[in-house]
Amino acid sequence: MFQWKELYDECLNCSKCELCKNRNKMVFGEGNINADIMFIGEAPGGDEDRTGVPFVGKAGQLLNKALTALELTREEDYYICNICKCRPPKNRNPKEEEAYACLPYLRNQAALIKPKIIVCLGSVAMRYVISKEWRITRNRGQWIKRKGVYMMATFHPAALLRDESKKKFFWQDLKSVKARYIEIKNK
Repeated sequence: MFQWKELYDECLNCSKCELCKNRNKMVFGEGNINADIMFIGEAPGGDEDRTGVPFVGKAGQLLNKALTALELTREEDYYICNICKCRPPKNRNPKEEEAYACLPYLRNQAALIKPKIIVCLGSVAMRYVISKEWRITRNRGQWIKRKGVYMMATFHPAALLRDESKKKFFWQDLKSVKARYIEIKNK
């Protein structure tokens, strides 16, 4: 297993798939590296590719607003990253080989952070982290426990920008995350 700086450098110099050729910045992740909560998305978008910071575009702003309302901050409570560390062209979903190229980095991030809660943002992250059998509309908001870690999937915040009817479910799911977090902290 890598240490944090080694893992970052390995990811920065990665050439395991084609995505590295056209990226501006590798988007490793951000937040408290000792956090109890880890949010995982699919891949960086254009804003993230420019800044090197995950979830800073419109979808990220929506997520941050919701988490701030729940009094959860990147600095203290959670770490956030994506399956893929480089932006796919035209914001398409990562191809399977691209996701599999990056999954070892994600596993190492999780091993170093040791989160007690993992929240998958969207169906792409859900399929690679929780189960390929799950469907986001059917399984969002459901908790499973694997190797001592509570896991849940919810809608990707970008989906809320396209379909506002999903916001209430997203909010319910995030409130459930906060409740689980409080429960863990009080143990």
